[in-house]
Amino acid sequence: KVLKRKPGTPRGGGEWITIDFNQAVEEIVNGGDLFGEGPVPGLKDIWKLRDPELSKALAADSKAVARGEMTLAEFKQKHAAHLDMLIDPDHPDLGPVNNQFVFMAGRIQHGRKEFGKRFTYQSFGSVNFFEHTTICEQSHHIATKQMTGGKKDHLKPDFLNSEFVIFWGTGAFEANFGVTGMAQLVTDAMTRGRLQAIAVVDPRLSKTAAKARWWVPVKPGGDAALAMGMIRWIIENERYDRVFLENPNKLAAANDGEKSWTDATFLVRQDNGKFLRVADLAGKVEPAPLPEVPPAEIAHPPHPAEDFGIPDFTPENTDYVVMTEDGPLAAGNAPGALLEFTGEVGGIPVKTVFTLLQERALEKSLEEYAEIAGVPMRTIVELANEFTSHGKKAAIDSYRGPVQHTDGYYAQQAILALSWLIGSVDWKGGLSRDGGHWHEFGEKAGKPFPPEVMKKVPGGLKSFGPKLTREGSFYEESTLFQRDGGYPAKRPWYPFTGNVYQEIIPSAEDGYPYPIKVLLIHKGTPALSSPAGHDYIRTLRDPKKIPLLLACDVVVGETSMYADYIIPDWTYLERWGTPHVIPQPAVAASPVRQPAAAPVTEIVTVDGEEMPISLEAFLIAVGKKLGLPGIGKGGFGEFGDFDRPEDFYLRLAANLAFGDKEDGSDAVPEADDEELALFRQARRHLPPAVFDEAKWRRAVGNDESLWRRVVHLLNRGGRFEHFSRAYDGPYMRHALKSQLYFYIESVGQAKHSLTGENFDPLPRVQPALDAAGNEIPDDEGEYPFQLITFKEIYGGHSRTIGTYWNMSQLLPENRVLINRNDAERLGIADGDRVRLISASNPAGAADLGNGRRSEVVGRAQVMEGIRPGVVAASWHYGHWSYGARELVWMTR
Repeated sequence: KVLKRKPGTPRGGGEWITIDFNQAVEEIVNGGDLFGEGPVPGLKDIWKLRDPELSKALAADSKAVARGEMTLAEFKQKHAAHLDMLIDPDHPDLGPVNNQFVFMAGRIQHGRKEFGKRFTYQSFGSVNFFEHTTICEQSHHIATKQMTGGKKDHLKPDFLNSEFVIFWGTGAFEANFGVTGMAQLVTDAMTRGRLQAIAVVDPRLSKTAAKARWWVPVKPGGDAALAMGMIRWIIENERYDRVFLENPNKLAAANDGEKSWTDATFLVRQDNGKFLRVADLAGKVEPAPLPEVPPAEIAHPPHPAEDFGIPDFTPENTDYVVMTEDGPLAAGNAPGALLEFTGEVGGIPVKTVFTLLQERALEKSLEEYAEIAGVPMRTIVELANEFTSHGKKAAIDSYRGPVQHTDGYYAQQAILALSWLIGSVDWKGGLSRDGGHWHEFGEKAGKPFPPEVMKKVPGGLKSFGPKLTREGSFYEESTLFQRDGGYPAKRPWYPFTGNVYQEIIPSAEDGYPYPIKVLLIHKGTPALSSPAGHDYIRTLRDPKKIPLLLACDVVVGETSMYADYIIPDWTYLERWGTPHVIPQPAVAASPVRQPAAAPVTEIVTVDGEEMPISLEAFLIAVGKKLGLPGIGKGGFGEFGDFDRPEDFYLRLAANLAFGDKEDGSDAVPEADDEELALFRQARRHLPPAVFDEAKWRRAVGNDESLWRRVVHLLNRGGRFEHFSRAYDGPYMRHALKSQLYFYIESVGQAKHSLTGENFDPLPRVQPALDAAGNEIPDDEGEYPFQLITFKEIYGGHSRTIGTYWNMSQLLPENRVLINRNDAERLGIADGDRVRLISASNPAGAADLGNGRRSEVVGRAQVMEGIRPGVVAASWHYGHWSYGARELVWMTR
């Protein structure tokens, strides 16, 4: 049943009434005096811009106003009849009123994610769809994407064949990309002697660190210093792969037996920080490119790196210049180039990227790097020496630890630079991309259901304007830059990132860049999981800041407890999805999640179709009630209607079953009659509202051959490439085969929206900074400790409450890990209850509203296995909802 906040009670009061699903949809769409507190806007009130052609015209002209190509007066005159559709007619680039609907997804997976984006961006016409990624490890993804030229946002060691691996802020035997998969790979490599040694960089002695040759208890936030210290040692001792680094292009790399190459030899102008390009030299350098090297076929390339909402990155002009023994050449013409050069070319002062990296590394001594990192200088030397002693068979697995700091982007940039220096990318035993997957959204020619109807909406709206979080947008390109007098902006803008989860609710609080009207939170609890999330509660409780607050979840959580309506959702055993898999082993894989258990949620009727209540049912019901494009009749254009969740997901399954070859030669086999019977038998327990074979067949166009291929796919839970295809001789078969970057020109040319200063194109060491660029003092007086969190092996990524029978036996309550020396100094004994307080939460408690508090208290675990000056707590505890408190509801 749908829960509705009991009228007359405050948000978070814990009193609910159950109401009919269709009544809830009616109220959410139409609004009104829903709680006895006055009018509440409904979705129909903010679905203002409804004409697809008009949305395109407004988007184009509002952009022209922001760029100064059209005056505001001209815009208002041209669109006088439609100004009421805009959030602010004086700032048309903020977009339509539609943007005041915000979809805040938590750990939403592929398939569902695209379902939500399709609904939000093109059916409803709002730019505001978000995932959780920044509170997870977005800095890791951004740096990786920038340094691979936009190709990938995640790389992993080829664990099975590496000889030396550094686990940097992660591990093989706890939270990472699947203990069941990764632990087996690493254990196999270690026990068979291929993985000769590992190092673990972590302030806490994790299970992985217990198996390591080096445990490096780095000071939290000191990761960039550790990496830069290693870079300095490697460069000074010439332990880098010079042959690899001197290759300026694909052909030069191929001649040296390499798949990828770097910008190490590219010349950078010292007058403006840009790459020197052929056009800068007025015909003095020929731009003739080298003949293309035929790339080895990549059977299943990845999507264009948009998985985490990061803005696309493609260098606008790759006609770079390098210096050779014979003088300057276009990078594409040079069989090799000088790694180190400082001088002038055509009267322009230049240096190679490698020279700039070398100078950056030499800015501090090894002793200084060691002090900042909080590790002995000997450790830096030993790690760098070991890392460069295995040829191409050394790699680094870095993840949350080094990047969840205010310098996380630069830290990951420095860590990746280490792998670029030894040239282990694409090599068996080195650093590898994933194996890719088949393309469920029809991006390949010949697919049964093309992206024009799967990712896009036929007749859909053009959403435009900056996102609520200002991600992917430049402050200087907004009319707010002129309105607010330039720098500083009222809140930060984030041009190079996406899914800035922790910025959504604070932006709603400030109404910047615009206020919101409806917030839908799905499978997430930002009040618990975000930095200073307890401060969100004030905003969540205020209907003036968020007039209509919706949640869709399987529980009443720390954030959904403040919702006006909670729509029940499916658990992982009940729902559909096309989740993507871990990068190792590097073989193509396309799993398909499908209903395996009968739904717990109520069966409801949506426009004549019976289905369980879920996120999908809610979006379909709302879409049909409003008449949104892309839902209902002709929802997939000529490819059929969109009436049920499986209408979407089975089309994805059909694309996977067909494969990525236009002629169909990559299709899976057709299921025979015996397999069809097995398929039906395996679903006999599912109600007709979930499994109706006639409707499932209809979803794939009643094509008998295609249907049998879909059955073959679903019976196997997806399709998976054979492991034997992971390698190509000494190389990874699914190789990057691309340009790699040390120097990120686009980042270096952009400015911080609060300070007006340029970002740095190179990795750097910097102290902890606040959003305005001010140093956060390392207060060793009142707050002498640094707090880190971690995940237990038996905890899930979010639904930990679902294993309470497991956790209550292993660890009934959370611990606060503290070093023995610190504990003795403070008089703390093992098992004592301690309270965590900080400058941002001096009370050590969260004010939940309505006279309730949640205390930040746990039992001390005194141990040697944590760095002095650091305390740690597991992420899996500390709930003040999720079953931790009683609820009261009345059933109608």
